[in-house]
Amino acid sequence: MTAAALVERARVLLELRRHADAERELRGALALDPQHARAHALLAIALAEQRMLPEAVDEAREAVRLAPDHWFSHYAAGRVYHRAHRPGDALAAARAALALVPEHAPSWELLARVHIQAGQWPQAADAARRGLAVDPERATLAGLLALALTALGDAAQARAAAARAVRLDPESALAHLAYGRAALAFGDPGEAARAFREVLRLDPGIDQARDLLVAALKQRNPLYRGLRRLRGRFFGGWWMALLLPAVPPLVAVLVLIALLHWAAWVAEAFATLRLARARSTRLLLDGVEARVAGLCCGLLSAGTALLVPSVVFEQEAIGTAGMAALALITPVQEAAHTGSARARAVLYGWAGLLGLAVVLAAVLPSVTVAVLSAYAGLATIWVAAGVRRLARIRPSARGSGDAERAG
Repeated sequence: MTAAALVERARVLLELRRHADAERELRGALALDPQHARAHALLAIALAEQRMLPEAVDEAREAVRLAPDHWFSHYAAGRVYHRAHRPGDALAAARAALALVPEHAPSWELLARVHIQAGQWPQAADAARRGLAVDPERATLAGLLALALTALGDAAQARAAAARAVRLDPESALAHLAYGRAALAFGDPGEAARAFREVLRLDPGIDQARDLLVAALKQRNPLYRGLRRLRGRFFGGWWMALLLPAVPPLVAVLVLIALLHWAAWVAEAFATLRLARARSTRLLLDGVEARVAGLCCGLLSAGTALLVPSVVFEQEAIGTAGMAALALITPVQEAAHTGSARARAVLYGWAGLLGLAVVLAAVLPSVTVAVLSAYAGLATIWVAAGVRRLARIRPSARGSGDAERAG
């Protein structure tokens, strides 16, 4: 069999997602013709799909070296660099491919994916639109456009693009993912939950869809949804602390913001525990989420249990220790919802120190220690923000990686 025939067989196998079989055929083709640029390009894609990224990058470079004036070499290199999380190289490769063949819709799709990976939403939307101008029937481009418009806050166009993606390809996981993200972002958690269930039916390996389904199920509760929206809207900047000497009443504003966040975290715990106990949804949650929710509900019960006898028997120290125990919910939830393992460990250590202080306040008993612990616990929203900023990460959230997995 000729090298060209083996390359064509490998191309078909790649379309069928039989990447290891495609790799075998391509290595056979290269044994016959080591200078076959298309074979190197397709082998790079096959290796990248199998997470063999260093070797895939080498093959992509070889394909570009052998055929620098052919669009497919640059397109394959862009796909490999995108999978290897090298957005700069991927962007250059995608643009090189489009400079050679601007009417190639998959290259516009690649460019949109690269911009999404980098969080460049306006550029992603522009690339997706230009790709749709070339191929209006390409569902993945409509889905990527919907994801970009959702991030940009354009509700009407995002939902229209997502609906178009689903209409063009009802079996596309990306289309349903985009539809669900738009519905979740713009106030329709029930519709979002249905979309994410469809994503998991089409591709159970998309972990982000499982997380988003949990978020949608939680947001169907109007109280949870309202508190979460308020928590995101009212945070209070560090600059408010600079104004405290001049405007002491700002202390009350900061306390109200902290209490609002605390109430939202309590709602988070109840919503998570409800899903963890329901037979139809408990498999959606991992053990850590359920344990954190149970711990927070336990802290709520313990704090309340300390408050009741303090009122009956007028034990001020025990009462303030109860309030400090209630305040521990904030640091525990802030730690659990931090994406970086290092930052999460720091915040869990902070929560542990506050817990020890609460125990000491109850045993001594000490009103001062309890009050300081309660304030420190509530103020953890700002402590956590500082830790995340130092670690250069954000609270755990999913988004840009979904397009790659679902595509």
